[in-house]
Amino acid sequence: MIKHSIELATTNTAYWIVVNKGKIKLNSNGEIPYGNFNQLTLATEPEQVCLLGTLGGEDCYLVVDYDQVTDDMHLVTPRELLPQGDEVFALAARATQVALFLQTHRFCGQCGCAMRLVNWELAVLCHKCGHRCYPRIAPCVLIAVQRPGQILLARSSRHKIGHFSILAGFVESAETLEHAAKREVKEEVGIEITNLRYVGSQPWPFPHSLMAGFIADYVSGDIVCQPEEIEEAYWYDIDKLPLIPAIETLSGLMIRQVQQKMANKKAT
Repeated sequence: MIKHSIELATTNTAYWIVVNKGKIKLNSNGEIPYGNFNQLTLATEPEQVCLLGTLGGEDCYLVVDYDQVTDDMHLVTPRELLPQGDEVFALAARATQVALFLQTHRFCGQCGCAMRLVNWELAVLCHKCGHRCYPRIAPCVLIAVQRPGQILLARSSRHKIGHFSILAGFVESAETLEHAAKREVKEEVGIEITNLRYVGSQPWPFPHSLMAGFIADYVSGDIVCQPEEIEEAYWYDIDKLPLIPAIETLSGLMIRQVQQKMANKKAT
């Protein structure tokens, strides 16, 4: 059993982010439960509990739950909590990522012995061979490619028909973020880009990504979609966009930034 200050945690009044199969349990008011651990009414004792951080100045704990999912459970993804603000989303994202880390690191990958949480940092340690593991983070680049009056938007095979976003891809070993951005654009739609400008980053718990966003300028090439990855991609006039991600997401924010800058430039 992997537990972190479990005796203290269960006697505290705190926020409890209960993760069940990658989703988060909310109370009847659609909020993260607050109170004593015993008020959570879990069917079975959780195997994993650890301190995540604070929410509104109060301690916030992760509880990994193995209850059978029923229709009356109010389960949501971290993305559904975006409207509740950055602090709530950040903790929800962290909770699902840490839950996955704990579930997949119960035993040592070198010798097979049980792993235990380190009591002063978020890591697990094998006390037999000394192997230590930390939660994995997979860096991912988002690229908003623009040319005069237009932005390149694409739809992958994983997204609904009619929903488009900017290009994205994972950073490979020994790559810089900038090199990964240029490579992904070339691979996914066959065009060349230049003048990368960093916009910002956002943790994305699907399951453990950290997205870094760039705006880039088109150089050359015709759109050729990568088979089995990009279903369709087009240049869209900035004032005639299709369905795009919500503004709470980094991709949605970047699209709107490009849109606003082009509108301002057109107005001057």
